[in-house]
Amino acid sequence: MNKLLNMVLALLGLGVVSGLAYSFWLAYQPVPQRLQGQIEAQQYNISSKVPGRISEVLVRKGEQVSAGQLIYTLLSPELEAKLEQARAGSEAAGALAEEADKGARVQQVEAAKDTWKKAKAAKALADKTYARISALYDEGVIAEQKKDEAFTQSQAAGYTESAAYQMYQMAQEGTRAETKKAAQQQARAAREAVAEVKAYADETKVSSWHDGEVTEILLRSGEVAPGGFPVVSIVDMLDVWAVLQVREDQLAQYQPGSEFSLQIPALGEASHRFKVSHVAVMGDFATWRATDAAKGFDMRTFEVEARPLDPIEGLRVGMSVLVE
Repeated sequence: MNKLLNMVLALLGLGVVSGLAYSFWLAYQPVPQRLQGQIEAQQYNISSKVPGRISEVLVRKGEQVSAGQLIYTLLSPELEAKLEQARAGSEAAGALAEEADKGARVQQVEAAKDTWKKAKAAKALADKTYARISALYDEGVIAEQKKDEAFTQSQAAGYTESAAYQMYQMAQEGTRAETKKAAQQQARAAREAVAEVKAYADETKVSSWHDGEVTEILLRSGEVAPGGFPVVSIVDMLDVWAVLQVREDQLAQYQPGSEFSLQIPALGEASHRFKVSHVAVMGDFATWRATDAAKGFDMRTFEVEARPLDPIEGLRVGMSVLVE
């Protein structure tokens, strides 16, 4: 009986000692470290390059939009007026270029020709008059003054005829090549001005450049939207990633291209595979860690981005992620 009791006590003592030993062993085992991050997604702000009063917002929060879909429209009477002004200037410049290209009208050419003929006839008369006066001078009938006056009138008539003939030639040849080119370039500049104003006018109808889900509508119908101010924000849930803050002594496990599993508590206990896509080149902040009982040092923390290998149903921006 005593022998059996001693055996039982010995077994109990052995159990107690084993339990204590196991407890001490667990106490000195490294505690698993947990990293916590969150889900991020690509966000786009939809805005216009021109200011204006919002006419209508055509989407609602939570609505799925696609690239090219009309999101909102603006009212801008100033742009409409500038567009009409630019079009009028373009038409005027085009008409001047066409006029320069065609040259003088037929009536203008004929008028120049008639003026030349008139000057030519006047020159012939002046020459005859000078010849008669010169003959009379040689006979001693008139003074030399009269001869000089007739000679001067003959020369002046010659210059007048030459000028009239040059004007007639200019009317026949039309506008100079340089003038035509200048008029054409002015017409081109006016057309480009119309295109510029029209491009701004097209900004009054704002469409989305990306697919996504509407998350924010910052301005409503009737409110004035400054140029470049975001009116609607969308998020592309097909372009998501997890953001983790990793201490530098653990960074070797999260190099670009490496894969790991994480949990998303909001979606249950299932693990999801992610692949590191980016590691920040500069540490964000420091975390103090004791290296022994006497001293410690600061370790930098780096931001790590990882993207899911497969689409995750129900994923939303801001959900927490856990990595053991």
